[in-house]
Amino acid sequence: MTRLRTTTPSGYSRILGVGGARGSLVVTNDELAEPLRSSDEWIRRRTGIVTRRRAPRDVLVQDLAEQAGAAALEAAAVDPDDIDAVIVATTSWLQPTPGMAPVVAARLGASPSAAAYDVNAGCAGFCYGIGQADAMIRTGLARHVLVIGAEKLSDFSDPTDRTISFIIGDGGGAVVLGPSDVPRIGPTVWGSDGTHADAITVTHSWLDYKYAGDEPVEWPTARQEGPSVFRWATSVVPQFAAQAIEAAGVRPEDIDVFIPHQANLRIIESVTAALGLRDDVVIARDVIDTGNTSAASVPLAMERLLREGAARGGQLALQFGFGAGLCYAAQVVELPESVGGDGESR
Repeated sequence: MTRLRTTTPSGYSRILGVGGARGSLVVTNDELAEPLRSSDEWIRRRTGIVTRRRAPRDVLVQDLAEQAGAAALEAAAVDPDDIDAVIVATTSWLQPTPGMAPVVAARLGASPSAAAYDVNAGCAGFCYGIGQADAMIRTGLARHVLVIGAEKLSDFSDPTDRTISFIIGDGGGAVVLGPSDVPRIGPTVWGSDGTHADAITVTHSWLDYKYAGDEPVEWPTARQEGPSVFRWATSVVPQFAAQAIEAAGVRPEDIDVFIPHQANLRIIESVTAALGLRDDVVIARDVIDTGNTSAASVPLAMERLLREGAARGGQLALQFGFGAGLCYAAQVVELPESVGGDGESR
């Protein structure tokens, strides 16, 4: 019998460079307080957020993705034509098809031979993409992969909603993965619990519009069950973070940097306290003045830590994405040496 040929495993992968693009508008708590019937103090106490970054109306989610991707390519010193796959993690692309990844890949100058597809795993999407890109490179399916997390969540914000509208921000973060002689990305620990699918969602589906008849249907906006999400995150994240550390063959005390999804500061602090990391571990708190950017939050937080010198290339970072689905994904990675751009959108 004739046997099929397949790809040949080609070693390991690493993150070569990171880039980011935050929305250009700085939105304060005071600007959001009146429609919420709230105050700056209430928002800070509940979330730890002081300001959040949002994009103006004429800057679209694909623009943020493109700018972040270009910055990551610059940092990695990889030509767009050498990218074998583009993975875009997002929940805010506004059309079912085509996906955003092929659009962004073309705008960046990637070859038509590069695979491009979207991942919708909520706030865990970027870490899902890292797991897939790592597997592509290790199995010989790709040599260089661009992974982007990008969101324009302000398009789905109801200014009167007191569950999620005041935490969300806009931005894009990206990394380029390439080959490595030694492991620099640990195994991905991931999963989902669809029994809590309604905990983070939007108010309407496409079918609501199709069968609305004469009744007007409002634009879909994001909602969450805050207490349920908090309980889930503070129980799930420590458990599976420990699994990711063990899977990588390291110990909690070996972790130099912790980059959790920037959900809100209360969740970040609660989760960190349960992990048993070193007292001097660097903890990403980009949420304080960027807000919750969903799938973009982990790469944006990584970009900022490296750009501002709080973390440095070669350190071991535990990154963990968790959110809508409810989905989660974590891996231990070696941080890259290079950061592209200045973290701002144009």
